[in-house]
Amino acid sequence: MIRFSPRTAVLLAIISLAGLMMFAWPLLLHGYERVQPPFIFLALLPLMLVVLLSELSAGGIDTRMIAVLGVLSAIEAVLRAISAGTGGVELVFFMLILGGRVFGPAFGFVLGCTSLFVAALVTAGVGPWLPYQMLGAAWVAMGAGLLPRASGRREIGLLAAYGIFASYAYGLLLNLQGWPLLTGVTVPGGSGNLSYDPDAAVGENLATFLRYTLITSTSSWDTVRAITTAIAIALLGPAVLATLRRAARRAMITPAEPSLPSAEPSLRSAE
Repeated sequence: MIRFSPRTAVLLAIISLAGLMMFAWPLLLHGYERVQPPFIFLALLPLMLVVLLSELSAGGIDTRMIAVLGVLSAIEAVLRAISAGTGGVELVFFMLILGGRVFGPAFGFVLGCTSLFVAALVTAGVGPWLPYQMLGAAWVAMGAGLLPRASGRREIGLLAAYGIFASYAYGLLLNLQGWPLLTGVTVPGGSGNLSYDPDAAVGENLATFLRYTLITSTSSWDTVRAITTAIAIALLGPAVLATLRRAARRAMITPAEPSLPSAEPSLRSAE
């Protein structure tokens, strides 16, 4: 398990705070005429992620853990390719949660970043939304590593419940990222205008956004993602957890140094 050093914890806290500001900037600014994200965050966040990854590498990722990280990232890319969120069906969260649970929150954070990056390269999904997706996935996997200890069916139930929560939270954050860029969003049925208003108060924009995400995503895409993740964890979780834990034990075993043969001279009685 990759452990947090104090410096890594500080870097992770700074990156998470900057990420939250990057997601929630529409609610923090008032009278912002140009409806576009503050690109200073888009420029700084990837650099900060690189710093964090290098810090984690210096503190605990050896060649064996890099190999495990590469295998899991490749598996995530394949899962992303075969279940690219069509209708909300998404299997990426399933492996992110189990990987973060077994290898710990630090490894989970790295796994979330690398998995979404590799998946974006495989599926041609590189774009300005990628840093948001990487950070959201990193939080999902890291949160799984921070869950309390449990075993057996209780652990599977805990992970399934967390998968449901993480699916909704991820959808909420990604919707908040894209919502200010949309204009003229209306839904038939009396919901009114659901677009971001730069001149509105924070409470008004927040209420509008909650209606927007509830109608367009939470009740459909996010719910299907939550159900898919929970079912995958319930059905495949025990076997995958056992496999990952076996791999973790092998990756964390340090071969003992061969002991030197004793050089005690044989004593012979003098004749």
